[in-house]
Amino acid sequence: MQILINHLIQQFIAIQNGKIWIGSSYKSKLSAINEHLVFIRPQKNLHSIAEILSHLTLWRTEAILKIKTGKGSKTDDCAENWLSNEVLKTKGWTNIKSDYDESLTQLIELLKEKEDSFLNDEYYDTDFKGNYTYSFLINGMIHHDLYHLGQLGIIIKYLNLEGFNK
Repeated sequence: MQILINHLIQQFIAIQNGKIWIGSSYKSKLSAINEHLVFIRPQKNLHSIAEILSHLTLWRTEAILKIKTGKGSKTDDCAENWLSNEVLKTKGWTNIKSDYDESLTQLIELLKEKEDSFLNDEYYDTDFKGNYTYSFLINGMIHHDLYHLGQLGIIIKYLNLEGFNK
């Protein structure tokens, strides 16, 4: 049975491309910006759009690894967690966005192979240093996506207010 799995998949899809209760999806936020804005930090203590998408991709890729192997490899303080804009510029926005989209596709395809009972299985979380259910992981990924969607909204608002969008 895949009732819960399908519900989680639909949440991932809606957050990325749909019409969600909070009003904006990643697609609506990212389609409203010019590519030249993605590497700008509008305030010293805010990340750039590219930094956030790179960060999200890392943790999605890590979730995929945990689902496939039962154990992760990254921690919050790993070097790849928040790559600098200088590093990300060498990768390029098209590749950053493509990797981000591909990580979502891979996660969804992997979840489609699972039954609801999988959510009660446990994996070892390298960052939290303990065993947790996959339900904790998958729901955490949804929370993480929503948290950073809110950050994108703030960043884009600052970019527009500060005149970077001209």
